[in-house]
Amino acid sequence: MNLDLFADDAPAAAPDSTASATPPTEAAASATQPHPALSDTAALFLLCERWVSRGWLRDLDLALVRFLDRETQNAPPLLLLGAALASHQLGRGHVCLDIAATLEAPDFALSLPPEGDDLNDPPPLPSHVLATLTLPEWQAALNHPTLISDGLGNTPLVVSHSGNTSKLYLRRYWQFEQTLHQEIANRLTMKDGDGPDSPCRSPIHWAMGMGDDSHPGILSQALNILFKPTNTLDWQKAACALAARSPFAIITGGPGTGKTTTVVRLLALLQTLQLAQTNAYPLRIRLAAPTGKAAARLNESIAGQVKDLPLSGLESLLGEHTAASSSNAIDIPTEVTTIHRLLGARADTRHFRHNAANPLALDVLVVDEASMVDIEMMTALLSALPTSAKLVLLGDKDQLASVEAGAVLGDLCRRADAAHYTPATAQWLAELTDHPLPEALIDPDGQALDQAITMLRVSHRFTETSGIGQLAQAINQPLSEAMRERDKHQAVHGILNDGYADLHHLVLKPDAQNEDSALERLVITGSAERFPNAGEGRTNFKDEPIAPPTGYQHYLNTLARERPDTALAFEEHVEIYDAWAKEVLKAYSRFQLLCALRKGPWGVEGLNLRIAKTLRREKLLFGNDHTLEKGWFEGRPVLVTQNDYGLKLMNGDIGITMAVPDPRSSLGAPGRTLLRVAFPTSDPENPIHWVLPSRLHAVETVFAMTVHKSQGSEFQHTALLLPQTPNPILTRELVYTAITRARDWLTVVEAKRGVLNEAVVREVIRVSGVGG
Repeated sequence: MNLDLFADDAPAAAPDSTASATPPTEAAASATQPHPALSDTAALFLLCERWVSRGWLRDLDLALVRFLDRETQNAPPLLLLGAALASHQLGRGHVCLDIAATLEAPDFALSLPPEGDDLNDPPPLPSHVLATLTLPEWQAALNHPTLISDGLGNTPLVVSHSGNTSKLYLRRYWQFEQTLHQEIANRLTMKDGDGPDSPCRSPIHWAMGMGDDSHPGILSQALNILFKPTNTLDWQKAACALAARSPFAIITGGPGTGKTTTVVRLLALLQTLQLAQTNAYPLRIRLAAPTGKAAARLNESIAGQVKDLPLSGLESLLGEHTAASSSNAIDIPTEVTTIHRLLGARADTRHFRHNAANPLALDVLVVDEASMVDIEMMTALLSALPTSAKLVLLGDKDQLASVEAGAVLGDLCRRADAAHYTPATAQWLAELTDHPLPEALIDPDGQALDQAITMLRVSHRFTETSGIGQLAQAINQPLSEAMRERDKHQAVHGILNDGYADLHHLVLKPDAQNEDSALERLVITGSAERFPNAGEGRTNFKDEPIAPPTGYQHYLNTLARERPDTALAFEEHVEIYDAWAKEVLKAYSRFQLLCALRKGPWGVEGLNLRIAKTLRREKLLFGNDHTLEKGWFEGRPVLVTQNDYGLKLMNGDIGITMAVPDPRSSLGAPGRTLLRVAFPTSDPENPIHWVLPSRLHAVETVFAMTVHKSQGSEFQHTALLLPQTPNPILTRELVYTAITRARDWLTVVEAKRGVLNEAVVREVIRVSGVGG
């Protein structure tokens, strides 16, 4: 069977359009003489060295092509140049190099401008180097029996010719794509009975209405117990139905659309369908997320949702369909782990304990925040799944993609807006949900993958009165004939200026000392006075009062106010100190400043020190400049940047540095304190994990956090700070991701007016072959 999972009529993707306008070149791009680097290896290496010296290319990229040239003979310089750029693309999140798109917009092939590059006296730009090169000429150079093939053999490079372009891969990433395609295709074509033990493991035949005559309506009955009747199509109910019938399913949707609510009900549905089978035993379900922070959030959310499930109704339903000896207890797991821990990461390697030869012992795997999962990790997950296991991906397809190469969720969901459900799928859903699907979502030519994807389309967090929700929707609109740049600018600023109660737009006006009191007041107090009615009087969808917006002053005051009596020894009264830490961590989550950059005065490196000094001036922090910049001090919030299995800390975990009584105080040093960092855990018996700062090697101060690092997190008051100048990093996806981290309050800060306009019309396109 020739299964076209990803086919549509979309044109080939262009490279990441986040690059800025082309800076000056040493020669006009219209030069008629070919650049020497296209035909001379020595000239190519000289050019690459200059690019590396400016940060336009990585040392790793140059080392790769030097190795390829050293290990082979007569390697065409154009092939080596392609290898350098293909390697460089991986560092920018692309899986491969699109040759035609690179020739069409050469300067987008490099990270221009890198942070901190003033672009004075630049080396030759790609637009100059490739000015005379044609696609057939470059394609002809991609021919060397030792270095490159179409996938056969073990060449280090692979080329894929499709349509009017060629895509150049490092073999490992080409293999990732092939494995991803094959694993998903296998699941989408799997029939019940495929794979070991599937008759008692798989609930799919019940979902498809293919059970024996004694259980004809159990799927419909279970869905009606889990979901109350509605006047319109319930997309959460539809998602559960579609996900139940497929070994591979995706549930995507924006903030507040109920992804977690849906998956909890899906798990209850799957267990019900499973236990309804004769002599069946409960499904082994595992829950995972890319980071420790995302795992903790999902754990907390699921634990709350499970308590509201109508389990008694489902268990009563089972009593009507199962033998008296069967157990009717429906167990829904609440423990969430990181993907690395689930797979059994091996220290100092890229390998995992679980793989195709040693699969995971599970029947259903749910992965939350799937937009953060790169192609290598997604391939490892799929390879480690048993043949009969179901995989459910949850995530927002419009969020920023993973930091590493690939945008798997976005690629898989690129047709989700229009659904493309076949008439058969539409009829099946209409019968189960009692509501027809909109005609615009029905496509007789819908692909197999389309039938496994549900996009949740109703936000329960952001209503029409929510400025955050309206802004997210406006920013997320792609440019088109109906939505031009000017129209989008007007839509975004119309919302920012419309007086929404949960939204404030701040444009900084730095004085001569380059200090802005408005920004400093924001990070200290949250600037509640800038919101309508100073943030008072709002309630959430449960009619519960919403606390006014705040800044970092709130958690630091909580740290000082709630401090236990220092006469209480830490080791003997750890539960008291745990309660203190929980209150401080909860207070810290009330506010977070997000920014786009790492370097410079508007990146995390400059902002963290500036904010620390501001808080010190307010006598909320204490320490000299060196301590605030590079040392440890009480109140320091830290973000874990690498998994540390020895300390049981994961990338993305946030802790607060707190002073506790030093046990040596009883030995003649009364009142002496010791700094420890408090991290929250999901263990109710041990809610706080205390770690000595000296044991933490991969952490950074997190008064300011990059938007990438914020994924999987949520803050009551989020402030997004955009820098003074446009940058390739500033994109629609970044702004959308940042503002949807806000639960109740959002402040959008522009260091200079107009930067937001630039960002919301710039889109990221990750180059890969996953999308076709």
